[in-house]
Amino acid sequence: MAPEPPLCAAPDPHPRAPRLTLPPQACDCHAHICGPPSRYAYYPRRVYTPPDALLPDYQGMLATLGVERAVLVQPSVYGTDNAALLDALAAAGPRVRGVAVVGDDAGEADLERMHRAGVRGVRCNVVDVPPDEKGKLPLEQLTRLARKIERFGWHIELLLHVDEFPDFDRAFADFPVPVVIGHLGYMKTDRGLEAPGFQALLHSMRGGRCWVKLTGPYRISTQPFPHRDVTPFAHALLDAAPGRLVWGTDWPHVMVKGRMPNDGDLCDLLSDWVPDPALRQRVLVDNPAALYGFVA
Repeated sequence: MAPEPPLCAAPDPHPRAPRLTLPPQACDCHAHICGPPSRYAYYPRRVYTPPDALLPDYQGMLATLGVERAVLVQPSVYGTDNAALLDALAAAGPRVRGVAVVGDDAGEADLERMHRAGVRGVRCNVVDVPPDEKGKLPLEQLTRLARKIERFGWHIELLLHVDEFPDFDRAFADFPVPVVIGHLGYMKTDRGLEAPGFQALLHSMRGGRCWVKLTGPYRISTQPFPHRDVTPFAHALLDAAPGRLVWGTDWPHVMVKGRMPNDGDLCDLLSDWVPDPALRQRVLVDNPAALYGFVA
C-alpha cells in the first residue's frame, strides 16, 4: 500500500489587517478551496493532503485584508473533479471567478456550464510530472486545449518552473490564448534575474500574451520572511509589463515549509513589490478585471 500523502499545515486562523490600504475592488487572484473530504473526495494519486480550507474561512480572511474580489483555482488534489470549485463559485456569487482543471474528454457543453458558473481559465500542471517529462512542454496537448477554450475568452494557467524552459517565449509566441504563470515564474531566486527562462518570461510578457501572478514568495525565496530576495523579481516583472501582472494570497498556503505566514504580513509585501499606488491599482483591480472578466 502506498504511503498516505503528507498532511499540510493549516493557514493562520487569525489573519491581521494589513498596514497597507487596498483599493476598492481589489482582487485575490490565486486561492484554493479544499474540503471537507467527506463531501469532496481527494484524488488518490495526489502529492499532499490539504487541511480543510473552506469558503467561509476564506471569505473572512479576505474581509480582514479588504479584498472584494477573488479567483479560486482548482487544486491538484482534486484532479479534474471540479465539484468543490463549482460549488464554491455558486455560493460566492459574481465577485468570484474560477480556474478549472479539465480532461481531454471535456466537451463544449461542459465548458459552457463552467463558463456560466464563473470559470475563466484552465490550469495545467507541468511541475508534478514523471521524471522523464521534466523540462518538457506538452505543446500539442496544450494547443488542442487552447483551441477548445478560445471561443470562451479563457486563458491557460501553467504551473511550471520558468528556469526549466529557456525558450518559453518562442514556444508560446503564437499560442491561441493568453498564458498565465504563477509564483513570479516559480523559479528559485538564487538562479538570478538573468536566468534565460526568467528573461524569456519577461520577453513574453512584453509581447502582451503572457500574464504573471505575484503569489507565493515563500515558494521561490531562499531567505526567511519578508523574503527580500523576491523584491527584485517583482520589480523586474512590473517594469516589463505592468498591465500583465496580478496578485494573489495563495491561501491556504499548501506545502509551505517552515513557519506559516500571516496573510496580513503577506499582503503588506505589496508595499515593496509595487510601491506606486497607481500601479497597485492596476495590479490589484484593473488587470484582474480584464483577465477574469469582472464587471463594475
